[in-house]
Amino acid sequence: MLIDADNSRHSMIGELLEEIANYGVASVKRIYGDWTDTKLKGWKASLLEHGIHPMQQFAYTTGKNATDSAMIIDAMDLLYTKSFDGFCIVSSDSDFTRLASRIREAGLMVYGFGERKTPRAFTAACDKFIYTENLQTAKVSEANTESRREEQVRKNGELLGLLRRAVEDTADDSGWSYLGLIGQNLVNKSPDFDPRTYGFRKLGELIESTEEFEIREHDPLSNNSSVYVRSKRKKRSSRR
Repeated sequence: MLIDADNSRHSMIGELLEEIANYGVASVKRIYGDWTDTKLKGWKASLLEHGIHPMQQFAYTTGKNATDSAMIIDAMDLLYTKSFDGFCIVSSDSDFTRLASRIREAGLMVYGFGERKTPRAFTAACDKFIYTENLQTAKVSEANTESRREEQVRKNGELLGLLRRAVEDTADDSGWSYLGLIGQNLVNKSPDFDPRTYGFRKLGELIESTEEFEIREHDPLSNNSSVYVRSKRKKRSSRR
């Protein structure tokens, strides 16, 4: 896990580490910045608590980001050790686009973390990109709030089109698609896809809110249920 302190918020570090734990163990945790700069003082209290090693990089010239260069050099050094399965790059800066691409070329996974202002070039260069705004857990208790979210989803033509294509691309001859394959297809097409962006914790909940798909759970001789999805359009056409 490599953090660009200049382009990340210290307030989300707890949620960030919890999210990274879903993908593996961060055996290396480093954060880069000029720690003589008072703008980074908010980070200092979090570093010891979470076992993050601060890497000092002085800003030699105004307008030039020496921190980015130091972080990229260290990332390449770590890559060449061949000791890791993947990298987490925490930044909203497009300067790390080529780094993400180079790591993927070496066959390793790249998880990006940044704010929604992150340029598309960087998000697309990652295997998966998570917006840090989605890590701030919001408890929704009002029923009308959920209704508003569902209404917004049904009006989102771009999202509906993305979901339809993902279901179609992963469907069997009867039109049913395994939810896990749908999720992977969505991330392959759009690395920053995340149901939390639309106010839902899980992909199944998001798909169900569209009212365009059938959902069934199948449990063949096991205790593990599998969720399958089919377009309601497919069901209507099969009756003809």
